[in-house]
Amino acid sequence: MSDAQSPRPRYKSDLIYGLEDRPHFTAAIFAALQHVLASFVGIITPTLIVGGVLGLESEVPYLVSMALFVSGLGTFVQARTFGPIGSGLLCLQGTSFSFISVILSAGFMVKARGGGTDEILSTIFGICFFAAFIEVVLSQFIGKLRKLITPVVTGTIITLMGLSLIKVAVTDMAGGFGASDLGAASNMGLAGLVLLTIVVLNRFNNPFLRLGSIVIGLTLGFVVAWWLGRVDMAALPNVPLISVPVPFKYGFSFDWVAFIPVAVIFLISPLEAAGDLTANSMISQQPVKGPLYIKRIKSGLLADGLNSAMAATFNSLPMVTFAQNNGVIQLTGVASRYVAYFIAGLLVLLGLFPMIGAVLQLMPKPVLGGATLIMFGTVAVAGIKILAEAGLHRRNVLIVAISLGMGLGVAAVPEVLRDLPKALHNIFESPITVGAFCAILLNIFLPEEFIALQEDEFDPESSTLKVMQDPDVTQ
Repeated sequence: MSDAQSPRPRYKSDLIYGLEDRPHFTAAIFAALQHVLASFVGIITPTLIVGGVLGLESEVPYLVSMALFVSGLGTFVQARTFGPIGSGLLCLQGTSFSFISVILSAGFMVKARGGGTDEILSTIFGICFFAAFIEVVLSQFIGKLRKLITPVVTGTIITLMGLSLIKVAVTDMAGGFGASDLGAASNMGLAGLVLLTIVVLNRFNNPFLRLGSIVIGLTLGFVVAWWLGRVDMAALPNVPLISVPVPFKYGFSFDWVAFIPVAVIFLISPLEAAGDLTANSMISQQPVKGPLYIKRIKSGLLADGLNSAMAATFNSLPMVTFAQNNGVIQLTGVASRYVAYFIAGLLVLLGLFPMIGAVLQLMPKPVLGGATLIMFGTVAVAGIKILAEAGLHRRNVLIVAISLGMGLGVAAVPEVLRDLPKALHNIFESPITVGAFCAILLNIFLPEEFIALQEDEFDPESSTLKVMQDPDVTQ
């Protein structure tokens, strides 16, 4: 089974291969394929969305290839570890959805002043490169960051991120920005088919159907669109056989106004990554407290930041530690970090062939919109869940209400910023920036209050359930 058969404590995941075990080649490849399949769509979809919305169609195949390529490199760094860099866990690195809205905002900003494809991409990758070092620094101060960026702040920002992208998803469902047939029944029908397929598959108890629901939904939508004559294969012969990674292929630009919203997201990204690394440690039967755990978190976050800088260098969007591969570890019982080497190899290999990105680029906007509506809605719900767990008492309600109101208000009525100086106007036209600054400032200056359970708020059923789940009571 493995080189080291040392006994280890058993956990719910019932591991077959532990963190330091070395599975034989067949088992390692099979486990690696499942990780790649579970994460493939998550890695490439942000690039497809950004490329499609900003009109970068000619560069999408190359950008998708680079997303897969740097995901492989980043996964290897996390698992292999280089000095203080890397968690040493089976942590798959992938392109982050968290940055989509601020990157789109930066792209639209460059586009509005007449910038072409190269200028848009050089600015996006330039600001992402420098912003990544915020996480590099914060990785060593994660404890202090938690006191500033509390769950109510994180939940508010994540909710805003999801809600601000809903318009993009619905526009794609209707046909895409500037489409002549915007809102046509055929467009909504395709989007509805993808949406319904994902919903139905998520209701099955079979974990593989649930994990693959987005892939299956997109594939079905693509096939139906092709059958209806909505997919043009004529552009495929123009795609080169191999994608050669070229550092800063589109140049290197920087814009302070576009940088600030991206920097804000890099403030909360370490907190999300720390949670994913903790869950991975737990599933892998590793300690979740003590010196080794703290070292693992700091090293993992340091790798996250440096991997994002590397991603920008090789023309890809920022990366984070993916949460979905934690589920794959539980399903397969394989937590060996050596499997990550195979995952990395497969992703790098896929990234060298732009035909993958070229085929995916042909996916009609309504098909993509049907899937992204669920993804963006899920982001918003994740934020709401964090807010609910943080407790929506009077102080937190004020923070959330004002921050969401200001962020969504600016998005709905941008004219409110008309009289601001141009520099400030450009910074605060992003709903995420406005909401994040409001949440952080209110969290600092609003005093904490003692939360006492009022007599009329007592819920006996909830209290009984809590007691039954309390290990100190039941053991």
